[in-house]
Amino acid sequence: MFMRKPRPIELLAPAKNPECAFAAVDHGADAVYIGAGRFGARASAGNSLADIASVVQYAHRFGVKVYVTVNTLLRDDELSEAERLIWELYRIGVDALIVQDMGLLACNLPPIALHASTQMDNRTPEKVTLLHGLGFSQVVLARELSLDEIARIHKACDVPLEVFVHGALCVSYSGQCYVSQHCFGRSANRGECAQFCRLKFDLLDRDGQTIVKGKHLLSLKDLNQSDELEHLLDAGATSLKIEGRLKDVTYVKNITAYYRRCIDAIIKRRPDDYCKASSGTVELTFTPRPEKSFNRGFTHYFLHGRTPDIFSFNTPKSVGEEVGIVKEIRGKYMVVSGVKPFTNGDGLCYFDAAGNLHGFRVNRVENNKIYPAEMPDVPLRTRLFRNYDKAFEGLLEKPSGVRRIHTRWIVGEYRGGFTVEVCDEDGNRVTVAFPSTKELARTPQQENIKAQLSRLGNTVFVADEASVQTDGHWFVPSSVLAEWRRVMVTRLESVRRMNYVRPLRALPSGVMCASDAGQEKRPLPFEKMKPDYTANVMNSRAEDFYRRLGAVEVAPAFELEEPRGAALMFCRHCLKYAMGWCERHGGRRSSYPEPYYLLSADGRRFRLLFDCVHCQMKVYEAD
Repeated sequence: MFMRKPRPIELLAPAKNPECAFAAVDHGADAVYIGAGRFGARASAGNSLADIASVVQYAHRFGVKVYVTVNTLLRDDELSEAERLIWELYRIGVDALIVQDMGLLACNLPPIALHASTQMDNRTPEKVTLLHGLGFSQVVLARELSLDEIARIHKACDVPLEVFVHGALCVSYSGQCYVSQHCFGRSANRGECAQFCRLKFDLLDRDGQTIVKGKHLLSLKDLNQSDELEHLLDAGATSLKIEGRLKDVTYVKNITAYYRRCIDAIIKRRPDDYCKASSGTVELTFTPRPEKSFNRGFTHYFLHGRTPDIFSFNTPKSVGEEVGIVKEIRGKYMVVSGVKPFTNGDGLCYFDAAGNLHGFRVNRVENNKIYPAEMPDVPLRTRLFRNYDKAFEGLLEKPSGVRRIHTRWIVGEYRGGFTVEVCDEDGNRVTVAFPSTKELARTPQQENIKAQLSRLGNTVFVADEASVQTDGHWFVPSSVLAEWRRVMVTRLESVRRMNYVRPLRALPSGVMCASDAGQEKRPLPFEKMKPDYTANVMNSRAEDFYRRLGAVEVAPAFELEEPRGAALMFCRHCLKYAMGWCERHGGRRSSYPEPYYLLSADGRRFRLLFDCVHCQMKVYEAD
């Protein structure tokens, strides 16, 4: 009877630099994604080839994969450089590229695996099936999808699906936001997003009446799906992705370790369904707490459909964890009612009556008495939040995680000496014969031999078991045992490197080909269609790609030629719903006449269009 194998589940962590990448590996990541020097969607988070090579070398020791982001739109004059970069990344051992520009498919690429970036706007079964047919071996889904939508995509196509589970949220569908380019000449599709969605706006009605004054109406809370991971896996997700290529190393340590524990708990309960995607076990010196790292408050976003808890209108800044309520104010200190301990140097914040966020630093603590560096004007019964935990950050600034690969050791003998065998948790095995004269021991040596061979503290290995299977009680000097241990560790690491299997690019399955002669021609994906600026076609090879898929006319990318009156953002977040005016979802009819406008601090007006058929809000520059 055919037995189903458990599905490997990948925890994918971000890395701004090698330090963050090493920390991600040490704290439990199965894969790391990092930017190269150019062409990544976080222009300020680039790394040299030498740095990426060091990350690859370290990660592969544990079977951890390294993905590099080459996920910006490319001009014609950049294609050759991008092609050369990709070949260099392939030569240093990178496992896959995360890409956006379809023009790369027409370049001379090495057989490196390609992942379809979320910048490709991957939210339908048809789109994901197309990408799989083009040779993409993993597809990063849009953040806005529900469990049901993910399940439908998984049912339609068996390509591994990558989903975001933690971190910042873009209010517009990724790859479909053009407002930063329009307003500031900084293209989000080229890694230069100006964070327009985190700005303050007034909301106005048709007659210019102010509905909301000075709020961050497009700013969302941060994603946290830690209590929904099992549902995501059952829906078809294979790679669970943490956002944060601009985050610092303490964030990477805390959040990666937290999700590692969550995933391991699921695997432990359901070993027939799911398994780890890399090697080793992590030991921590701290307890992971996601609320203690940068966050704007947490949301499941649209995982269970539209809910009212996704936005953060008062501030786009980190709020952190709630720690208590101001009970008394006495001169230079305040008394806080709560159970959370405080530390000198903590950063606390609170919202005033108008919803504005204020912060202050703790100078001294006596039990529940807090002495701020400067006393804030905070009313009684105000809720306090901690967005910087000095003690917790101190733990993370030190070495806080170590990852070890489990091994078993056996010492045997033959006529001319001894044999040592070591086998790791992945089944890699090394056996070495060590010629030696044999000297009977005066006292039993088995425990000493096992203890000496198990001293692996400065390596990536840990000995779960060591046994001595010899006929006699032989004396082996500790210096000899240490040399055996060194040789075995070196050779096991070499075998692990040789046995590491790097994924290769999947072959296209023929979506761009007509069917066999004599049969009816298979319709092409873009037969007689005219892709508009949202197809993000910035170079001639991308244009040729769409034409070969049947397009009769292809519009240039927004960055090349801004269409008059084009929508600048496509959002599932809806301000009518947020204000309680969506009758489709049980809201009341608004008394304010449409259309509505966003007014920015610099006086720009943006018109909102509510596409209720598709449950979507679009943002336009006002005429």
